[in-house]
Amino acid sequence: MRLLLDTHCLLWTLGMPERLHPDARQALASENSIVYVSMASLWECAIKTTIGKLKLPKEFFAHCPPPGFELLHIEPPHVILYTQLPLHHRDPFDRILIAQAKHEQLILMTRDTEILQYDVETMAA
Repeated sequence: MRLLLDTHCLLWTLGMPERLHPDARQALASENSIVYVSMASLWECAIKTTIGKLKLPKEFFAHCPPPGFELLHIEPPHVILYTQLPLHHRDPFDRILIAQAKHEQLILMTRDTEILQYDVETMAA
């Protein structure tokens, strides 16, 4: 299973795994899963930390993605697909995650119900 974590899933995985659905925790722990963290999520965390909306451990960015997770950079095909998505969801970070998941054929792990309006495979977090 190839998973892309929504930003809240990344934070829960690292700090509050009990908030994740048991099926999500099982998928993350499976040796058959490849788990991706988008650069967009790190950027979102950086912005929210800078403006005081999110508090993270001092070394968060130095250790992200954590061991066993893969970093997914934002590439031109992701941006092109982003521009073609309908505006069901206005959050730019969620929209680039949707575009990345679609382009890379990843399952987007999320609890954001607005994402369900898109033609992208999801897993409930």
